[in-house]
Amino acid sequence: MKKAILLAGALTVAMAALTACSGNGKAEPETTVQAAESAAETQKETTAKAEETTAEAAKEAEAQTVTIAAAASLETCLRDELIPLFEEQNPGFTVVGTYDSSGKLQTQIEEGAGIDVFFSAATKQMDALNDEGMIQEGSMKNLLENKIVFIVPTGDEGSYSSFEDIAKAENAALGDPDSVPVGQYSKEALTNLGLWDEVLAKASLGTNVTEVLNWVAEGSAKAGIVYATDAAQTDKVTIVAEAPEGSVKKAIYPAGIIKDCENPEGAQKFIDFLAGSEAMEIFVKNGFAAAQ
Repeated sequence: MKKAILLAGALTVAMAALTACSGNGKAEPETTVQAAESAAETQKETTAKAEETTAEAAKEAEAQTVTIAAAASLETCLRDELIPLFEEQNPGFTVVGTYDSSGKLQTQIEEGAGIDVFFSAATKQMDALNDEGMIQEGSMKNLLENKIVFIVPTGDEGSYSSFEDIAKAENAALGDPDSVPVGQYSKEALTNLGLWDEVLAKASLGTNVTEVLNWVAEGSAKAGIVYATDAAQTDKVTIVAEAPEGSVKKAIYPAGIIKDCENPEGAQKFIDFLAGSEAMEIFVKNGFAAAQ
Protein backbone atom coordinates (compact mmCIF):
# COMPACT_ATOMS: atom_id res chain seq x y z
CA MET A 1 0.00 0.00 0.00
CA LYS A 2 2.82 2.42 0.95
CA LYS A 3 4.62 1.67 -2.35
CA ALA A 4 1.43 2.35 -4.27
CA ILE A 5 0.98 5.72 -2.55
CA LEU A 6 4.60 6.68 -3.22
CA LEU A 7 4.29 5.66 -6.89
CA ALA A 8 1.04 7.60 -7.34
CA GLY A 9 2.52 10.68 -5.73
CA ALA A 10 5.60 10.45 -7.88
CA LEU A 11 3.54 10.00 -11.04
CA THR A 12 1.42 13.08 -10.25
CA VAL A 13 4.46 15.29 -9.71
CA ALA A 14 6.10 13.84 -12.78
CA MET A 15 3.07 14.69 -14.95
CA ALA A 16 3.12 18.23 -13.61
CA ALA A 17 6.79 18.48 -14.37
CA LEU A 18 6.18 17.12 -17.88
CA THR A 19 3.75 19.93 -18.60
CA ALA A 20 5.84 22.68 -16.99
CA CYS A 21 9.14 21.74 -18.55
CA SER A 22 7.98 21.50 -22.17
CA GLY A 23 6.73 24.49 -24.04
CA ASN A 24 5.57 22.33 -26.91
CA GLY A 25 4.05 19.55 -24.76
CA LYS A 26 7.18 17.40 -24.94
CA ALA A 27 9.40 16.90 -21.85
CA GLU A 28 12.99 15.86 -21.67
CA PRO A 29 13.09 12.24 -20.40
CA GLU A 30 15.83 12.95 -17.86
CA THR A 31 13.91 15.88 -16.36
CA THR A 32 10.82 13.73 -15.99
CA VAL A 33 12.75 11.01 -14.17
CA GLN A 34 14.37 13.52 -11.83
CA ALA A 35 10.97 15.02 -10.99
CA ALA A 36 9.55 11.60 -10.23
CA GLU A 37 12.48 10.71 -7.98
CA SER A 38 12.19 14.04 -6.15
CA ALA A 39 8.47 13.54 -5.62
CA ALA A 40 9.01 10.04 -4.31
CA GLU A 41 11.64 11.26 -1.86
CA THR A 42 9.35 14.05 -0.64
CA GLN A 43 6.50 11.59 -0.14
CA LYS A 44 8.85 9.24 1.72
CA GLU A 45 9.98 12.00 4.08
CA THR A 46 6.38 13.04 4.74
CA THR A 47 5.40 9.46 5.56
CA ALA A 48 8.41 9.05 7.86
CA LYS A 49 7.55 12.23 9.76
CA ALA A 50 3.96 11.06 10.18
CA GLU A 51 5.14 7.72 11.53
CA GLU A 52 7.55 9.48 13.90
CA THR A 53 4.75 11.71 15.22
CA THR A 54 2.53 8.67 15.74
CA ALA A 55 5.32 6.86 17.59
CA GLU A 56 5.90 9.86 19.86
CA ALA A 57 2.18 10.07 20.66
CA ALA A 58 2.12 6.37 21.47
CA LYS A 59 5.13 6.78 23.73
CA GLU A 60 3.42 9.60 25.63
CA ALA A 61 0.40 7.37 26.16
CA GLU A 62 2.48 4.47 27.44
CA ALA A 63 1.32 2.94 30.70
CA GLN A 64 2.61 4.68 33.82
CA THR A 65 2.63 3.22 37.31
CA VAL A 66 2.40 5.28 40.48
CA THR A 67 3.28 3.31 43.61
CA ILE A 68 1.84 4.59 46.89
CA ALA A 69 2.37 3.65 50.52
CA ALA A 70 -0.70 4.72 52.49
CA ALA A 71 -1.93 4.38 56.06
CA ALA A 72 -4.25 1.43 56.70
CA SER A 73 -7.10 3.81 57.55
CA LEU A 74 -7.01 5.09 53.97
CA GLU A 75 -7.18 1.71 52.25
CA THR A 76 -10.92 1.35 51.66
CA CYS A 77 -11.37 4.90 50.44
CA LEU A 78 -8.38 4.79 48.10
CA ARG A 79 -8.76 1.23 46.82
CA ASP A 80 -12.52 1.27 46.21
CA GLU A 81 -13.16 4.83 45.05
CA LEU A 82 -10.28 7.23 44.54
CA ILE A 83 -7.77 5.06 42.68
CA PRO A 84 -10.38 3.77 40.19
CA LEU A 85 -11.54 7.36 39.60
CA PHE A 86 -7.98 8.59 39.03
CA GLU A 87 -7.24 5.77 36.59
CA GLU A 88 -10.49 6.45 34.74
CA GLN A 89 -9.63 10.13 34.38
CA ASN A 90 -6.02 9.41 33.41
CA PRO A 91 -5.87 6.62 30.81
CA GLY A 92 -2.59 4.73 30.87
CA PHE A 93 -2.04 5.28 34.59
CA THR A 94 -2.07 2.46 37.13
CA VAL A 95 -1.83 3.14 40.87
CA VAL A 96 -0.42 0.33 43.02
CA GLY A 97 -1.06 0.67 46.75
CA THR A 98 0.61 -0.75 49.85
CA TYR A 99 -1.34 -0.24 53.10
CA ASP A 100 -0.13 -0.61 56.68
CA SER A 101 0.69 1.42 59.76
CA SER A 102 2.53 4.62 58.90
CA GLY A 103 5.46 3.53 61.09
CA LYS A 104 5.90 0.29 59.15
CA LEU A 105 5.64 2.12 55.85
CA GLN A 106 8.24 4.63 57.01
CA THR A 107 10.62 1.77 57.75
CA GLN A 108 9.99 0.19 54.34
CA ILE A 109 10.75 3.48 52.61
CA GLU A 110 13.93 3.93 54.65
CA GLU A 111 14.99 0.44 53.59
CA GLY A 112 14.60 1.28 49.92
CA ALA A 113 11.08 0.17 49.00
CA GLY A 114 10.14 1.44 45.54
CA ILE A 115 7.56 4.03 46.56
CA ASP A 116 6.53 7.21 44.73
CA VAL A 117 3.98 8.66 47.19
CA PHE A 118 3.82 8.35 50.99
CA PHE A 119 0.38 9.13 52.49
CA SER A 120 0.75 9.02 56.26
CA ALA A 121 -1.83 9.07 59.06
CA ALA A 122 0.38 11.40 61.10
CA THR A 123 2.94 14.12 60.57
CA LYS A 124 5.49 12.31 62.77
CA GLN A 125 6.47 9.71 60.17
CA MET A 126 6.44 12.19 57.29
CA ASP A 127 8.57 14.66 59.24
CA ALA A 128 11.05 11.90 60.10
CA LEU A 129 11.51 10.99 56.42
CA ASN A 130 11.79 14.65 55.51
CA ASP A 131 14.47 15.19 58.15
CA GLU A 132 16.36 12.27 56.61
CA GLY A 133 16.25 13.95 53.21
CA MET A 134 13.94 11.33 51.72
CA ILE A 135 10.99 13.58 50.77
CA GLN A 136 11.12 15.67 47.60
CA GLU A 137 11.46 19.32 48.53
CA GLY A 138 8.20 21.23 48.43
CA SER A 139 6.05 18.14 47.83
CA MET A 140 4.58 17.65 51.33
CA LYS A 141 0.93 18.60 51.67
CA ASN A 142 -1.41 18.19 54.65
CA LEU A 143 -4.54 16.75 53.06
CA LEU A 144 -6.88 15.35 55.69
CA GLU A 145 -7.96 15.40 59.31
CA ASN A 146 -9.51 12.53 61.26
CA LYS A 147 -11.11 12.07 64.68
CA ILE A 148 -9.99 9.75 67.50
CA VAL A 149 -12.88 7.74 68.94
CA PHE A 150 -13.62 5.17 71.64
CA ILE A 151 -15.55 2.18 70.26
CA VAL A 152 -17.19 -0.96 71.64
CA PRO A 153 -18.88 -3.97 70.02
CA THR A 154 -22.35 -2.99 68.87
CA GLY A 155 -24.84 -3.83 71.61
CA ASP A 156 -22.43 -3.02 74.45
CA GLU A 157 -22.64 0.76 74.17
CA GLY A 158 -25.20 1.04 76.96
CA SER A 159 -22.50 0.44 79.55
CA TYR A 160 -20.48 3.51 78.58
CA SER A 161 -21.13 7.22 78.15
CA SER A 162 -17.78 9.02 77.82
CA PHE A 163 -14.33 8.57 76.34
CA GLU A 164 -12.89 8.11 79.82
CA ASP A 165 -15.17 5.10 80.33
CA ILE A 166 -12.75 2.97 78.30
CA ALA A 167 -11.06 2.39 81.66
CA LYS A 168 -14.16 0.45 82.75
CA ALA A 169 -13.81 -2.13 79.98
CA GLU A 170 -12.65 -5.65 80.78
CA ASN A 171 -9.95 -5.34 78.13
CA ALA A 172 -9.07 -3.01 75.28
CA ALA A 173 -7.44 -2.89 71.85
CA LEU A 174 -5.02 -0.09 71.04
CA GLY A 175 -2.59 0.61 68.24
CA ASP A 176 1.04 0.07 69.19
CA PRO A 177 2.25 3.60 70.01
CA ASP A 178 5.77 2.73 68.88
CA SER A 179 4.74 2.42 65.23
CA VAL A 180 1.01 3.04 64.76
CA PRO A 181 -0.23 6.65 64.59
CA VAL A 182 -3.64 5.84 66.11
CA GLY A 183 -1.73 4.23 68.99
CA GLN A 184 0.30 7.40 69.43
CA TYR A 185 -2.87 9.48 69.49
CA SER A 186 -4.46 7.01 71.94
CA LYS A 187 -1.49 7.21 74.29
CA GLU A 188 -1.48 11.00 74.13
CA ALA A 189 -5.20 11.27 74.92
CA LEU A 190 -5.19 8.67 77.71
CA THR A 191 -2.02 10.12 79.24
CA ASN A 192 -3.54 13.58 79.34
CA LEU A 193 -6.66 12.08 80.95
CA GLY A 194 -4.55 10.22 83.54
CA LEU A 195 -5.68 6.80 82.24
CA TRP A 196 -2.78 5.49 80.15
CA ASP A 197 -1.21 3.08 82.63
CA GLU A 198 -4.59 1.70 83.71
CA VAL A 199 -5.79 1.02 80.17
CA LEU A 200 -2.41 -0.23 78.90
CA ALA A 201 -2.30 -2.89 81.63
CA LYS A 202 -5.28 -4.67 80.05
CA ALA A 203 -4.72 -3.77 76.41
CA SER A 204 -3.68 -5.72 73.35
CA LEU A 205 -1.55 -3.69 70.92
CA GLY A 206 -2.36 -3.93 67.23
CA THR A 207 0.11 -3.51 64.38
CA ASN A 208 -2.26 -1.15 62.52
CA VAL A 209 -5.66 0.46 63.02
CA THR A 210 -7.47 -2.16 60.95
CA GLU A 211 -6.34 -4.88 63.34
CA VAL A 212 -7.60 -2.87 66.32
CA LEU A 213 -10.95 -2.34 64.60
CA ASN A 214 -11.31 -6.05 63.78
CA TRP A 215 -10.58 -7.14 67.36
CA VAL A 216 -13.41 -4.96 68.65
CA ALA A 217 -15.77 -5.91 65.80
CA GLU A 218 -15.17 -9.61 66.52
CA GLY A 219 -15.72 -9.08 70.25
CA SER A 220 -12.30 -10.36 71.31
CA ALA A 221 -11.68 -6.86 72.64
CA LYS A 222 -14.39 -5.16 74.70
CA ALA A 223 -13.24 -1.66 73.80
CA GLY A 224 -10.82 0.10 71.50
CA ILE A 225 -9.62 3.41 70.13
CA VAL A 226 -9.59 3.98 66.36
CA TYR A 227 -10.25 6.71 63.82
CA ALA A 228 -13.83 7.79 63.21
CA THR A 229 -13.46 6.80 59.55
CA ASP A 230 -12.58 3.22 60.48
CA ALA A 231 -15.47 2.91 62.90
CA ALA A 232 -17.81 4.03 60.13
CA GLN A 233 -16.79 1.07 57.94
CA THR A 234 -18.70 -1.55 59.92
CA ASP A 235 -21.94 -1.79 61.85
CA LYS A 236 -20.30 -4.28 64.22
CA VAL A 237 -18.86 -1.47 66.34
CA THR A 238 -20.42 1.63 67.88
CA ILE A 239 -18.73 4.92 68.70
CA VAL A 240 -19.17 5.84 72.36
CA ALA A 241 -17.34 9.18 72.26
CA GLU A 242 -14.66 11.25 70.60
CA ALA A 243 -11.46 12.07 72.46
CA PRO A 244 -12.16 15.19 74.56
CA GLU A 245 -11.08 18.47 73.02
CA GLY A 246 -7.60 19.40 74.20
CA SER A 247 -6.65 15.84 75.13
CA VAL A 248 -4.97 15.07 71.81
CA LYS A 249 -3.60 17.02 68.88
CA LYS A 250 -5.32 16.89 65.51
CA ALA A 251 -4.85 13.69 63.50
CA ILE A 252 -3.41 15.17 60.30
CA TYR A 253 -2.75 13.10 57.17
CA PRO A 254 0.09 14.46 55.00
CA ALA A 255 1.16 13.20 51.57
CA GLY A 256 4.55 13.65 49.94
CA ILE A 257 6.72 12.44 47.07
CA ILE A 258 9.70 10.22 47.82
CA LYS A 259 12.92 11.85 46.63
CA ASP A 260 14.46 10.21 43.53
CA CYS A 261 11.42 7.99 43.05
CA GLU A 262 10.67 6.23 39.76
CA ASN A 263 7.78 8.44 38.66
CA PRO A 264 7.88 11.92 40.26
CA GLU A 265 5.63 13.47 37.59
CA GLY A 266 2.99 10.77 38.04
CA ALA A 267 3.32 11.09 41.82
CA GLN A 268 2.66 14.83 41.66
CA LYS A 269 -0.31 14.25 39.37
CA PHE A 270 -1.80 11.81 41.88
CA ILE A 271 -1.28 14.14 44.87
CA ASP A 272 -2.83 17.02 42.92
CA PHE A 273 -5.81 14.76 42.21
CA LEU A 274 -6.16 13.86 45.91
CA ALA A 275 -6.11 17.54 46.86
CA GLY A 276 -8.79 18.41 44.30
CA SER A 277 -12.42 19.11 45.11
CA GLU A 278 -13.79 15.91 43.56
CA ALA A 279 -11.48 13.68 45.61
CA MET A 280 -12.09 15.73 48.75
CA GLU A 281 -15.84 15.17 48.43
CA ILE A 282 -15.17 11.43 48.49
CA PHE A 283 -12.89 11.75 51.52
CA VAL A 284 -15.55 13.75 53.38
CA LYS A 285 -18.20 11.18 52.46
CA ASN A 286 -15.97 8.58 54.11
CA GLY A 287 -15.70 10.57 57.34
CA PHE A 288 -12.52 12.57 56.80
CA ALA A 289 -12.28 16.35 56.87
CA ALA A 290 -10.04 18.61 54.83
CA ALA A 291 -6.95 19.55 56.82
CA GLN A 292 -7.05 23.09 58.19
